[in-house]
Amino acid sequence: MKNCLIRLILAGICLIGGTLGAAPLVLAAGDVIPEITAADQQGKAFSTTNGCQFLLIATEMNAAKAANAKLAEQGAGFLEKHQAAYLLDIHTMPGIARLFAFPKMRKDPERIILVDTAKTLSVFPAQPGRVTVVALTPDRHIQKISFWDPVSEPVAGCF
Repeated sequence: MKNCLIRLILAGICLIGGTLGAAPLVLAAGDVIPEITAADQQGKAFSTTNGCQFLLIATEMNAAKAANAKLAEQGAGFLEKHQAAYLLDIHTMPGIARLFAFPKMRKDPERIILVDTAKTLSVFPAQPGRVTVVALTPDRHIQKISFWDPVSEPVAGCF
């Protein structure tokens, strides 16, 4: 009886610990962002240690398409001028879609960082239909997190 009680208590602790450990971390103002390394649509390497002041993070296809269109309207060099990087979460994009999407993205004037791992961008808060905008200090601390609606808001308001 005593062994059963001890086993039951240990199993409960493991379940609680496993549940708590599984809770996703979401970053907030003041936190340091993790280093993110990925390649852009041209295959060039990118890292968040490159001194970006802003990260624009698209995790939904519709918001990403609208953001791509708004950024393309601004012309080449717009993001660099604002020390910003545009990160696109592609980890759920099916292989067949990539065959068509990647060549099209290579024609975009702005650099699109293609993040292909599920956990990399999941630490950033997100809102449906919006692009997460993260303002950073030079040492990668989050100053502010906001959300941009690329369908109805100008991109200049992000900076």
